[in-house]
Amino acid sequence: MSTERKSFAFNDLRPCVAVMFAFAFIASGFLTVQAQDPQNGQARTVSIPISIYTQQELRTGQQQELVEVDQLLVRENGMDQTILSIRSIDEAPLALAVLIQDDLATEFNLQLKDVASFIRGLPKGSRVMVGYLRAGTIQVRQRFTTDLDRAARSLRIVSSSSSVSPRSPYDGVLDALNRFDSLPAGRRAILMVSDGVDVSQGFFGATPSQSVDLDRAIFNAQRKSVTVFSIYSPTVLTDDRNTQLALFGQGSLERLAKETGGRAFFQGQIAPLSYDPFFRELKLLLDRQFLLTYLSTNTKKGFYRLDVISTNPDVRIVHPKGYVYR
Repeated sequence: MSTERKSFAFNDLRPCVAVMFAFAFIASGFLTVQAQDPQNGQARTVSIPISIYTQQELRTGQQQELVEVDQLLVRENGMDQTILSIRSIDEAPLALAVLIQDDLATEFNLQLKDVASFIRGLPKGSRVMVGYLRAGTIQVRQRFTTDLDRAARSLRIVSSSSSVSPRSPYDGVLDALNRFDSLPAGRRAILMVSDGVDVSQGFFGATPSQSVDLDRAIFNAQRKSVTVFSIYSPTVLTDDRNTQLALFGQGSLERLAKETGGRAFFQGQIAPLSYDPFFRELKLLLDRQFLLTYLSTNTKKGFYRLDVISTNPDVRIVHPKGYVYR
């Protein structure tokens, strides 16, 4: 498929509106391709969350006034697809599930104020759920609500006890993913504070490549277009400086974030002294996040690898690495 190259920029003061119209302008150049699969005579729409920012913005934590995105391309398994639209923060409000592992070390309780401030600072119209990962289940403290202050006030101190340690934190992720089903369409994300260690299959099963629950969480997050962000914080299991388990957990959180278009935050293998730097970067990623819809000519069931590319080398686009069509 050949397309005419077009370029655009968006202004930081009104990034959502500017990007929305700029992408609509670009999409018109893509619609010259046929909307049917030459083999099946069918096509389908796919929506994915993407974050657009520059390396300088990520490094400084400051949004730039002008970002030249230039031409945007979407590819499935290396094949160009047709961009239909991109929806802004206003058009695709965020639904965020905040998941906290209940056996985190007590140092986490010092960060509750920052977590509450982050929730209250989300854009108006966002929906937030607060839950605690514990003993093979999820304790929901607040169902999805647009009352951000109410969601922030539902936070509590963690138990910091091995008696509530989850079999696998990814069990709770799977539970949380199902709770997005009743929500209207929009951007969806999970923020989990966890050590990421899955001990359901023993020590060696805790590796990022061996965790069955991690694989299931990635699969379902991709299928439901949910981006997963995480903050590593040690638990009563990993707080004794168990280096190997900590590395397994961080590797698992990193894999979950990468495969779903999110980001994993670490401060070595210790509890972060402050969540502020993480939340500044996370806010940037969410402020620059959009819901991109494109026309896919691949109609067979299976896994499709995704690439979303800007022709401006200074622009970075974070997106899910793929999705499963069933």
